[in-house]
Amino acid sequence: MNIIEPTLILDSMKCRQNIRSMVKKALDSGVSFRPHFKTHNSREIGRWFREEGVDKIAVSSVKMAGYFADDGWDDITIAITFNVLQTHKINELLKSGKKINLIIDSDKPLDVLKKGLKYEVSIFVKIDTGYNRTGILSDNIDEIEKVVRSINGAGMRFAGFLTHSGHSYRATSRNEILNIYNDTKRKMDGLKQRFLSEYPDLVISVGDTPTISITPDLRGVDEIRPGNFVFYDLMQLALGSCTIDQIAVILAAPVISKNTLRKEVVVYGGAVHLSKEFISESSGRSNYGEPVILKTDGWGKLSDGSYVSSVSQEHSVIKADDKFFDMVSIGDIVGIIPVHSCLAANLTGSYLTLDGERIVRSIS
Repeated sequence: MNIIEPTLILDSMKCRQNIRSMVKKALDSGVSFRPHFKTHNSREIGRWFREEGVDKIAVSSVKMAGYFADDGWDDITIAITFNVLQTHKINELLKSGKKINLIIDSDKPLDVLKKGLKYEVSIFVKIDTGYNRTGILSDNIDEIEKVVRSINGAGMRFAGFLTHSGHSYRATSRNEILNIYNDTKRKMDGLKQRFLSEYPDLVISVGDTPTISITPDLRGVDEIRPGNFVFYDLMQLALGSCTIDQIAVILAAPVISKNTLRKEVVVYGGAVHLSKEFISESSGRSNYGEPVILKTDGWGKLSDGSYVSSVSQEHSVIKADDKFFDMVSIGDIVGIIPVHSCLAANLTGSYLTLDGERIVRSIS
């Protein structure tokens, strides 16, 4: 590979294995698998899921829904609270015969939908099980009931309850993540039992990579929607969601400077490639990524003690241990495991496989 600038490298074998493993986990647990495609946002990688039997997906925008609908995906959940200003865009998707699921967390969008919808659509009610971003609090039964009862007319169908346990990303142990999943399952199942007699087909849908990856058996929910698992990253490694061997992307970055006094290696590849997300470690340091040594068939294990200590727009500064510092020279290409692969993938815009194939992403 002739790399001369920051490039996101994809190990397609690891990526495909991550897909196969999650498909098997869903099958073994008896749950429906609706992967979230926002992480990879690529038709080609989406087809790898289809090869494993996946036939429904989640996306993070109406535009993304259109991008994948044009590639033959017929059952799509737009997994963000519905933006009423895009009602006409929803009609365009529905006109082509696609099954589209929308998400609401109040009855306010329903008046707009009732007036503007021209085709049948399924509606999930978003439940807040602890993340405190969007959704109706799981114990606010009166509000939940009001919204559920309001989903009628204009071809709207109540599909069920959906949640995202994003607070799992703030967990400090595997046990805490397991507890978050079990608490989420308990709250969602309680809602299901309350409404099941009236809506026998309702679905409870959950989705976040840490709880779905760590929980051994996912029975008790109907549908899972993880997304980041397709690549994993340094944050997932720190949470215990994956092993180092499951991380499928790294940023390849040219070494442009070395400072012997500070034992720092500076690479071309910064916040516009990695983002400014970091992991706050127990030592007090902020870790923006960890360097690896590139090889012809992938990359080597983490160095002992080296880490990205700061990022600016185009630069990353690596605090290097002696071995890593002595190993690299100006003009070399080193790899950086991103803290958050979803953002790194979005920022870099495409992938270069180890075989030298360029895989494009949709423009988000």
